Amino acid sequence: MPRFHRFAIALALSTSLVAAGPALAKAKEAKPAPIAELVKAVDIPYQSFTLDNGLRVIVHEDHKAPVVAVSVWYRVGSKNEPAGKTGFAHLFEHLMFNGSENAPGDFFEPLQQVGATDFNGTTNVDRTNYFETVPTGALDRALFLESDRMGHLLGGITQEKLDNQRGVVQNEKRQGDNNPYGLLRYEIFENLFPKGHPYHHSTIGSMTDLNTASLADVKKWFTDNYGPNNAVLVLAGDVDLATAKTKVTEWFGDIPRGPQVKAPETSVPTLPAPLAKEVKDLIPTTRIYRMWAIPGLNDADAVALQMAATVLGGLSSSRLDNAMVRKDPVAVSVAAGTQTLEDAGFLIVQADVKPGVDPKVVADKLDAQIADFLATGPTADELQRAAASYLGGTIAGLESVGGFGGKAVTLAEGALYSNDPAYYKTELDRLAKATPEQVKAVANKWMSRPVFSLTYTPGERTEGGENRGGAVTDAKAIGVAPDRYWNAALGDVGPDSSAVGATSIADRSQMPAVADLKALDFPAIERAKLRNGIEVVFARRTTVPTVQVAVSFDAGYAADPHNALGTQSLMLSLMDEGTTSKDSIAFAEAKERLGAQIDGSASADDTVFSLFALKPNLTPSLGLLADYIRNPAFEAKELERVRAQQLNRLKAELNNPNAIAGRVLMPVLYGADHPYGIPPSGLGDAAAVTAATRDQLAAFHDAWVRPDNARIFVVGDTTLKEITRALDTAFGDWKAPAGAKPEKHFEIAIPKPQPRILLVDRPKSPQSVILAGKVLGAKGGDKLEVLRSANDIFGGDFLSRFNMDLRETKGWSYGVRSRITSDQDRVSWIVSAPVQADRTGDSIKAFQTDLTEFLGDKGVTKEELERTVNGSVRELPGSFETSGDVLGGMRQIVKFGRPDNYYETLPATYEAMTTAEVDAAARKALSTGDLVYVVVGDAAVVKPQLDGLGLPVEIAKPAN
Repeated sequence: MPRFHRFAIALALSTSLVAAGPALAKAKEAKPAPIAELVKAVDIPYQSFTLDNGLRVIVHEDHKAPVVAVSVWYRVGSKNEPAGKTGFAHLFEHLMFNGSENAPGDFFEPLQQVGATDFNGTTNVDRTNYFETVPTGALDRALFLESDRMGHLLGGITQEKLDNQRGVVQNEKRQGDNNPYGLLRYEIFENLFPKGHPYHHSTIGSMTDLNTASLADVKKWFTDNYGPNNAVLVLAGDVDLATAKTKVTEWFGDIPRGPQVKAPETSVPTLPAPLAKEVKDLIPTTRIYRMWAIPGLNDADAVALQMAATVLGGLSSSRLDNAMVRKDPVAVSVAAGTQTLEDAGFLIVQADVKPGVDPKVVADKLDAQIADFLATGPTADELQRAAASYLGGTIAGLESVGGFGGKAVTLAEGALYSNDPAYYKTELDRLAKATPEQVKAVANKWMSRPVFSLTYTPGERTEGGENRGGAVTDAKAIGVAPDRYWNAALGDVGPDSSAVGATSIADRSQMPAVADLKALDFPAIERAKLRNGIEVVFARRTTVPTVQVAVSFDAGYAADPHNALGTQSLMLSLMDEGTTSKDSIAFAEAKERLGAQIDGSASADDTVFSLFALKPNLTPSLGLLADYIRNPAFEAKELERVRAQQLNRLKAELNNPNAIAGRVLMPVLYGADHPYGIPPSGLGDAAAVTAATRDQLAAFHDAWVRPDNARIFVVGDTTLKEITRALDTAFGDWKAPAGAKPEKHFEIAIPKPQPRILLVDRPKSPQSVILAGKVLGAKGGDKLEVLRSANDIFGGDFLSRFNMDLRETKGWSYGVRSRITSDQDRVSWIVSAPVQADRTGDSIKAFQTDLTEFLGDKGVTKEELERTVNGSVRELPGSFETSGDVLGGMRQIVKFGRPDNYYETLPATYEAMTTAEVDAAARKALSTGDLVYVVVGDAAVVKPQLDGLGLPVEIAKPAN
């Protein structure tokens, strides 16, 4: 459950350009910048116009990178679906990617050719949107594609495409349902919103309704809802108003106006009486929910409710965290948040019961804390911290023009839902002006109504999701994410209704040419050293008044002692609970007041402590970061709490099919003694986590987190001189211990592969998760660009052979991928395929066939190489749009010993590739005969399918 609702999620990743910053500059460096001045600084200038056919167009100029975000929002979602047609809005979203009359192929093919980034489509209850960020020179192509599917789609829809995408959507539903809490979305909507309410059914729909969708049904859905007068088009980025008017008129101006779409009648329902329900799921501990329906995003109470939920359970120092997790630890985690949709929303409070505690005790305490909050209301200090934390997150996302949460999203949402592209300013103004009295009154108004109490208890499910999601008829959800065309779990991202299309005035006989494309200009990398020798690696970015810092140590999960796996995760969690000068609550409050984000994380190779700081708050934020890294308290009483939390996360991992597969595969591939031969999450095993002592964690910290093992990366609105001086104050007097730095033992031999299938039984799973893999002979710093391109073509991206076969041709999966890891030492090749349970064996056969052909007489084609090279080269400018992107790129350059201009040299590397070279790299590294497979699924359904594949099948359990 996200700890912030739509306002926080969408805006925190989207609100945008900060006015040059005079308001921020006035803030005294030693004090947090005032909330009101931070709010005033958030601005997304725009201009707009409307075509004669009703298409509303919004243009925002941002020339920092040569890219334009194109975002088309249609005012139609699952709330518009009639009875018996649930899931139609989302199913149709899928069909919009399968070709139109003048662009009959897959929509992603021409987008990848031009190097588009952040492209996808999503559907929720209120709207359907389609978006891509393209190089400026490819704007005509993006507008051609979007206009062709808006005005020229019907001739491109076939029964075959409908049947295929129906299967893909049903597998998307199975994949969501298969995860722990996967059925929560149905519980939220079916119970908070009564039968007949447009929000009563989920966006994914029911299997029955999806099965009955006919070609005539979907064509009518298009003609009824997809007119230009029911849409908003946003162009944000390297474009001006005059250019936008010319191009949009050319491509969209001839599309006929569609019928007027009538919004369904809605209301904010109140339960007639308190409602309680208990369900079982494969989860680690009992979870207790309290839920209310609340008003939609245009209601004046929406922001105050967000603030109330944040103070109650959204902050690290929230009322619930302090009362139920820190002071009287009856819960391992708590949360509260709101999700506001256009016409209504919901507020959810939740607590995960600490193992060994009576759930009734936790439920009573949760209810008592809610009652106490309603009685007392928030303090002014709590509201300040909630607002500062929120605005810190908001300004963290100011640089992105598009994608799931860029400036285009903010403008489109305002225009579509509130008839005001700048509606975010209304919300931020309400945020700045919220008072304790107002927030208390609003919380009481909505949270004193009858509550829906939902209790999730560990156990085998009594029902699946196959028949859920439709408009159920009997009276019997945190945030509910929109359903996407792309599989997010794989890292992806006329005048009358009888009109069949537009009479084109634009030339649609061929795909528009790509104009001049600008090459990547990666920021100059500067270096300095602190007085104790720590290297500082710096790049300046002044688009927004923020600074991002990463203090990186050569450690990572590979540094975990193999007799004490999970040590580092436990250490990082305990470090979050205070320093020698600030206890857990004081440390959390200090971060919140500054609007700073400070946290520790690890990968296989590195342990990183990160800071996001607002520029006027940089000095105190750096001081807090240094205190966090150098002086962790490691309080014994806090250890017991974070230990319980990690054991709970570990139990959750052992119920998650994807995590289970990874825990089984990696120790088998690398061997249990190799630094990489461990469960990849780093959570370790229960016995080691249970046995870990405070002294053991402190010793691990002292051994690995030391100045002679550190490097500091900085990107943001400062200079090398300024940041070096500030870092010297914070870290320069830190002295390394006398002993030598520890080492990771990558010399340990990796076992010879033993091809077989390891089957993990997960009863009643509607999907099977298949992982296959092998360790390659290469290391992460080797020249792997050619091999990675081969992988992209076979299974690494959406248009790859493997994904197009299992998803787009066979319809057995929501999406499959293969990848080459980015570890510092020996890398591995991993294939991931979540598939419908009754096609598990067939999917492995299909994979083996696809790979055999790819490595044999059906190698890389000229067209595949051209698409991959063009995409890899042209996506580079858009790949480093934000400071966070640049920070990640710098870290990769240093980690793998690459030249500072590495990314600027990549185009020449890609453009020199030949099909013969790519084939040779694939044939040398990949093969079908030395792979180990892991299958997590219902053994009763799956094992008979596996027994006929010619590989030994062993029953396995995840390492713990």
